Amino acid sequence: MAVRCSAGRCSPSRSATVARVPGEWFESVAEAQRRARRRLPKSVYAALIAGGQDGRTLKDNLAAFSELEFLPHTAELPRERAMSTTVMGTEVSLPVLISPTGVQAVHPEGEVAVARGAAGADTAMGLSSFASRAIEDVVAANPKTFFQIYWSGDRETLLQRVDRARAAGAKGLIVTLDWTFSHGRDWGSPVIPEKIDLRALLHFAPEGMIRPRWLLSFLRQGGIPDLTVPNMALPGQPAPTFFGAYGEWMQTPLPTWSDVGWLREQWDGPFMVKGIMRPEDAQRAVDIGASAISVSNHGGNNLDSTPAPVRVLPGIVDAVGEQVEVLLDGGIRRGGDVVKALALGADAVMIGRAYLWGLAANGQAGVGNVLDILRSGIDSALMGLGRASIHDLVREDVLIPEGFTRATPRVSELR
Repeated sequence: MAVRCSAGRCSPSRSATVARVPGEWFESVAEAQRRARRRLPKSVYAALIAGGQDGRTLKDNLAAFSELEFLPHTAELPRERAMSTTVMGTEVSLPVLISPTGVQAVHPEGEVAVARGAAGADTAMGLSSFASRAIEDVVAANPKTFFQIYWSGDRETLLQRVDRARAAGAKGLIVTLDWTFSHGRDWGSPVIPEKIDLRALLHFAPEGMIRPRWLLSFLRQGGIPDLTVPNMALPGQPAPTFFGAYGEWMQTPLPTWSDVGWLREQWDGPFMVKGIMRPEDAQRAVDIGASAISVSNHGGNNLDSTPAPVRVLPGIVDAVGEQVEVLLDGGIRRGGDVVKALALGADAVMIGRAYLWGLAANGQAGVGNVLDILRSGIDSALMGLGRASIHDLVREDVLIPEGFTRATPRVSELR
């Protein structure tokens, strides 16, 4: 049964929001991943699916959602279901936002294509400071753009990047704190060159020959990825390479909560702290004036053996959910996953790999396709649960198995 949503309200009698072109439309995020694997060079695809070290956290991000079960109703189900909401002062038609991810070499239009796909779904775009496209171009493609920043460089450097984001029209600022610079993977990390020179071209030539469509798509757009990060450039200077910017980040002294509070004072709009996994850190984010927090383990790419965000979500919501917007980032593959997170107290979710697979599979339309799949899944789950709106979801809509949540100290016990 086709579903179409208008202004965040869905009914089963209308068609989908993305045209279903034969041969291009895919029915699941899993199918988008399969198409991405067939299209991308081995190294590029490996960078998308890899997790830190043994991948325990990455696996748990997915497994945790499968442990949660719905308790559906049978009759008197709502004819229409609403899923629009407001996140960081921005209205969106569904509670799914684009999470910032770095250098999107899966498609020549990169973050601009993602921004357009998100704009078509009427939702917000998170843009990484390590993105391959400039913030000005991305905001032009989707005015509902939040700019993500790492604690990299001195305060003057950070302020210059914040000022650029403000001048470009970014609606909010996301500061990401969950990173330990550990990149070792038990199954090996794909080689990422400093720049695409003759040596790199020769190294990756066999992969390009095996996946000619990917290579040709870049050549038609003017060339292969140059691996620079324009949003890390300082005024009057060229964009640094990815590893040049990464080196600056690694050499920067780690921030204190006082530092994060200073950054919050420099930004007069919505402000999110990303990477929260403990109630006391959530409370510190509230204390420095954050508008929102993202419960996240960096997609399983940071400290391995960290639990899935959805396992610690209820405790964090109980601690600060009345004081700040709480988002969840990690492991979302279906609309039902979104609904489970909302039932456990999240205000919205952010997705990463899912939209990157859509981008690899079919560019801007593929991103819209993924968002449409999630929208339809949210609608189906709402109908089954007998909820007319995402705002009606409650914790009792899901069965939480014994031992699912990870007990963490209460904030009051830590003071």
